[in-house]
Amino acid sequence: MCGIVGAIASQDVSPILMEGLRRLEYRGYDSAGLAVLDPQGRIQRIRSVGKVAELQALLDRRELHGHVGIAHTRWATHGMPAERNAHPHMSGEGVAVVHNGIIENHAELRAELEARGYRFASETDTEVIAHLLADLLGQGMELLDAVRRAIARLVGAYALAVIAPGEAERFVVARSGSPLVIGIGDVGTGNYIASDVFALLPYTDRFIFLEEGDLAEVRREGVRVFDPSGVPRERPVKRSRVDAGAADKGPFAHYMLKEIHEQPAVVAETLEGRIHKARLLEESFGPVARGLLDRVRGVHIIACGTSYHAGLLARYWLEEAGVPCMVEVASEYRYRRAVVPEDTLFVTVSQSGETADTLAALRKAREAGYLGSLSICNVPESSLVREADAALMTRAGPEIGVASTKAFTTQLVALRLLTLALARRRGLAAEREQVLVDELHALPRQIEVALSLNTAIAEMAQSFGDKEHALYLGRGPFYPVAMEGALKMKEISYIHAEAYPAGELKHGPLALVDATMPVVCTLPRDALLDKVLSNLQEVRARKGELFLFSDAEVDIDLDHYQALTLSDVRPSTAPIVYTVPLQLLAYHAAVLRGTDVDQPRNLAKSVTVE
Repeated sequence: MCGIVGAIASQDVSPILMEGLRRLEYRGYDSAGLAVLDPQGRIQRIRSVGKVAELQALLDRRELHGHVGIAHTRWATHGMPAERNAHPHMSGEGVAVVHNGIIENHAELRAELEARGYRFASETDTEVIAHLLADLLGQGMELLDAVRRAIARLVGAYALAVIAPGEAERFVVARSGSPLVIGIGDVGTGNYIASDVFALLPYTDRFIFLEEGDLAEVRREGVRVFDPSGVPRERPVKRSRVDAGAADKGPFAHYMLKEIHEQPAVVAETLEGRIHKARLLEESFGPVARGLLDRVRGVHIIACGTSYHAGLLARYWLEEAGVPCMVEVASEYRYRRAVVPEDTLFVTVSQSGETADTLAALRKAREAGYLGSLSICNVPESSLVREADAALMTRAGPEIGVASTKAFTTQLVALRLLTLALARRRGLAAEREQVLVDELHALPRQIEVALSLNTAIAEMAQSFGDKEHALYLGRGPFYPVAMEGALKMKEISYIHAEAYPAGELKHGPLALVDATMPVVCTLPRDALLDKVLSNLQEVRARKGELFLFSDAEVDIDLDHYQALTLSDVRPSTAPIVYTVPLQLLAYHAAVLRGTDVDQPRNLAKSVTVE
């Protein structure tokens, strides 16, 4: 979502800041702004709602120039999208701040500052930082100490950058719970900061990754890093391996394969700034979400395709937390009369936010008596996000492959966060919340382990080259995982693949099983394991070919099967992890069959017609 860029250089920094903002547009935002110190040492600022291009048009008219500056793209959490709420925020003419994250105690600080005579121009949590800094600077404190004192008052997550009048030789940054990197330029030419290395790749490939609690003084000649107590710290300079062309496939043969391998990073991005010190930061759901969540007694999830499967999986999580949940395909929902239980939250899930059926369902829901609406989406400026009461962005970044992969896993992470928020209201103990949050923190690493099976899965896929049909089986939350695996297989390999609850084999699908039928199944170590193994015995009795993905501790007492194992998979996030091998299986089967992996026939990335 939000993006930060800053620079101090021997050249005019405005073009650097603008290029950085453009390179962060993929994160999503609703407004943008920048501030520079002019040759007289005064802060000059411009802000706009909408695209970075609109900010560029303002800059072309204003011609702001300077050697020190900061810039920001914002996605609203406190205050509606409006110029007054866009960053940078200032306190009079005395200081300018850009900030990513959420300040949980902003209301308390706001009241304190208002009592001392400060007047607020925005509804944001960030403006309290600007006034707090101005107050400390007004007491005669120098900039670095003022930032250190100010962040000691902040509760929540933040990455921030600060410039002040007359401080033409430096600016100050700090981070806790939100990422911030320092780009190291050539000696004497300048240094840079950003929330993402991608923003700075045109200028440097050398970075200092600030650690939790760090603050730093950035000068043209060099950088000094300090811990929260003011003790200088050495942080290593690392060369980035990120390709400057994020829209390029890089070393991957297809965008889909690239996006499958991006999942550890984008899942981490989905979580970034939303959990802090083993707690969910509910403010990340947006300014009106807390009021909605407090009243939710049930959830109705509406989606299409892959997003629908994400909703089906989330139903298991929500109901385990004691929240009644219905899940429905948008194209069916919009043409029937739904009975809406009291205080039901209407949740739409979409990668693009422009899916016609889902949008129509949201518009219909406004008249149906729902408590409110929440959109889980990857595109902040989309229609679905604009029209919903609240939104939780997945932050998957651009997904070019038509068959959704990283969008699906990030949707699941977002739905997991929603489940945690609602579980709190139903008595979730702090100790249990910490366990669940820790499992989310471990998820990127577990996905990396799943990705390490890539070569072995490619070998497994050889068995699918001449197949025209496949069955996918699962039970409990792994039934939607099977549905998603089957969808991926049919989308890109054109193999007719269908998913069934494993317990339903005897009620029809077993008639299809013979020696030519591949049957794909996940075998996590859970309460339904023995039942699934019994169902697989039925498959083997009909000579079906078994392709299994199992927990390393599962003892498979079957004959004639192919299996790959995963270890140390955490219970609450296991369905997300087991999705990844099924994506790879579909990919390699499609490559083997010579289909167009990234642009399969008859399909489009965003379905904007009924």
